[in-house]
Amino acid sequence: MIEYFIKYHAKLTKALLEHIQIVGLTLVISIVIAMAVTLVIKDSKRISKAVLQVCNVIYSIPSLALFAILIPLSGLGAKTAVIVLVVYNQYILVRGFTEGLSMVDRAVLEAAAGMGMSRWQIFARVQFPLALDSMVASIQIAIISTIGIATIGATIGAGGLGSILFDGMRTQNTVKILWGTVLSVLLVLAANAILNYAVKKINERLHGGKKRP
Repeated sequence: MIEYFIKYHAKLTKALLEHIQIVGLTLVISIVIAMAVTLVIKDSKRISKAVLQVCNVIYSIPSLALFAILIPLSGLGAKTAVIVLVVYNQYILVRGFTEGLSMVDRAVLEAAAGMGMSRWQIFARVQFPLALDSMVASIQIAIISTIGIATIGATIGAGGLGSILFDGMRTQNTVKILWGTVLSVLLVLAANAILNYAVKKINERLHGGKKRP
């Protein structure tokens, strides 16, 4: 493996950077959309259930089939891969976000309202901090799912680590398969480490630097 890296490090680095770009863009768009959807549906159980059912149906579609459906509309390449990944992530994120918010004790929300807080203040100062752990858990799942499914994007010319993995399988080159797998795992670990650091900083800001119990 070391010999392969020395000889083809530029190729591996290029594939890794392409994967990071796809995953990073996907997660940013996914989280923004999921949060917006959650804010719209969070106060209605009926609408929340309907939205989650739609997301579940889409999530059950095989990724290759969804790629095939979108290719005539958005073409081959990373653009289609990002669209598919964002769509897939909505089920994971919207479900996690809504469940996290719904688990906040109703009495706490009523107490906040009784103190004269607006709906936005209640969300920002009460619901969001209390639901943060559940939200982070869903983001972690989305990270793993995105990095994994993004490899399949190589089949439509999106590049990334999938190009190394599929080329290794096509040529029965174990070293390529191992490098593709190792880099994917390292990317998951790095992404989760960055997320945990960001959440730690958010918690410190929300709780005035005090450690949460």
